[in-house]
Amino acid sequence: MIAYIIRRIFHAVLTLIIVMLIVFFSIRLLPGDPILMYISQQNMQTITQEQLDDLRHKYGLDKSLPMQFVDWISNAVRGDLGKSIVYDSKVTDDIKKRLPISFHLGALGFIISSLIGIPAGIIAAVRRGKWLDHILTSIGNLGMTIPIFWLGILLIYVFGLRLNLLPIFGYTSPYKDFWMSTKQIILPVFCLAVPAIAGDIRLVRSSMLEVMRQDYIRTAWSKGLQESVLIIRHALKNGLIPVVTMKGMALATILGGQVFIETIFNIPGMGRLAVTSVTTKDYAEVQGVMLIVGLAVLMANLLVDLSYGWLDPRVRYE
Repeated sequence: MIAYIIRRIFHAVLTLIIVMLIVFFSIRLLPGDPILMYISQQNMQTITQEQLDDLRHKYGLDKSLPMQFVDWISNAVRGDLGKSIVYDSKVTDDIKKRLPISFHLGALGFIISSLIGIPAGIIAAVRRGKWLDHILTSIGNLGMTIPIFWLGILLIYVFGLRLNLLPIFGYTSPYKDFWMSTKQIILPVFCLAVPAIAGDIRLVRSSMLEVMRQDYIRTAWSKGLQESVLIIRHALKNGLIPVVTMKGMALATILGGQVFIETIFNIPGMGRLAVTSVTTKDYAEVQGVMLIVGLAVLMANLLVDLSYGWLDPRVRYE
């Protein structure tokens, strides 16, 4: 197990370096000069070439691309992700402000979808062909086809503009005003949870149905085991293996996969920061956000792989 974890960590570090290489050079292939985009917001007419050169030197853009990458990697190892051109602030400070917001929304959506979608999928599989199965399957199919951005706009119109029940934009920390924070996150979390619940229902149902057809399940039925015991002790762990894979992917997107939601509801999270940084060619911000997201994906994949051994004893780490 220890050797497997060390090997996976080595592969994860190598993968992360390759990803950051791609991000580093891809963002620089986009047309436009970030310095010119930055100063155009101030006074483009009076700035001199010497001042432009000073700005490029300040943000390390006067060096060759390989040297810029080496400098960024060496600083990132020490916890310094550079300085934002647009915000003129440290990238680590910007991420510290926005990361808890995305984590708050994403974690709530993840937990709610898991608590609703997984039991609903199990019930649909156990009651296959019954009215409850038809209802849950229809809900799953409907949830998978609804575009998130359309759902968000619809909820804003109904609950925010027509009924005036909930705020339609912004974010407040629960430590500052818990009641206002709760009202503000209801609509975004609902938008995040709906497609996740639908996906869980469909995947859990199909996975459980496949497990329920196995010989050892039929043998357990013939021995007269109670339905709840058979499902929990025998079928559930094997049936959850594909679900764990999908939930691991969802877990990895908690920190940066909410671009549409954060944009629609004007929430200053990591997803919105990533979009703003790409459009303004803020190199340091893009690299910092992608580094955090890449780390989250790699950690989630490692946790998923380790969970296989607990769910299926036949899995061995060699």
